[in-house]
Amino acid sequence: MQRVVPPLAKAVWRPRVFGIEHVPRTGGVLLASNHLSFFDSVVIPVVAPREVAFLAKADYFNGRGVRGTLQRMWFEGLGMLPVDRDDTQAAIESLETALEVLGRGEAFGIYPEGSRSRDGRLYRGRTGVAHLALTAGVPVVPVGLKDTDKIQPVGSRFPKIARVTISFGEPLDFTGRGDGVPLGRARREVTDEIMAAIQKLSGQEPAGVYNERANEN
Repeated sequence: MQRVVPPLAKAVWRPRVFGIEHVPRTGGVLLASNHLSFFDSVVIPVVAPREVAFLAKADYFNGRGVRGTLQRMWFEGLGMLPVDRDDTQAAIESLETALEVLGRGEAFGIYPEGSRSRDGRLYRGRTGVAHLALTAGVPVVPVGLKDTDKIQPVGSRFPKIARVTISFGEPLDFTGRGDGVPLGRARREVTDEIMAAIQKLSGQEPAGVYNERANEN
């Protein structure tokens, strides 16, 4: 399915892609993106030059019948990993899962905002992305998405055909950034740099605050 889903989705949505040469073809790497839609986790793996793992609700993998089987095959075909988001330990387990993926030399996708933006602004990044980058010692490729919210607008039951744009920025290397600096400060500074790079690619207005809708997909 991983050979079928991306080409099929790319043919349907015909995305505009820029900077794809910035994504390392091998080795552990974080793809840190803005978050406008549920479909962001579909669009990025579809256009990336390598498989990118994202976390998705475990419910998407537990459906029954033909529909449940097709849904599970779709998400597995995109390289998504199930996570129980209703578990109070979900955030910790998510970071551990990400570190395992990165430790295997694979690519992992993350949304530092925590949840999708409902008003189109770019919200302040949470420091989990810096924790992963500094702990795993991997580069971070900033990603800017545009118009993915038009694929399935809030309140819409079915996806629509919309032309989207995906821009990959140059990898950010934070090697040694935590040396001699309080850990909390280092994570904050690294996160802010990542969000600034994302903003340059997405062109969004910075919200300056956290997105409190952290339990949404």
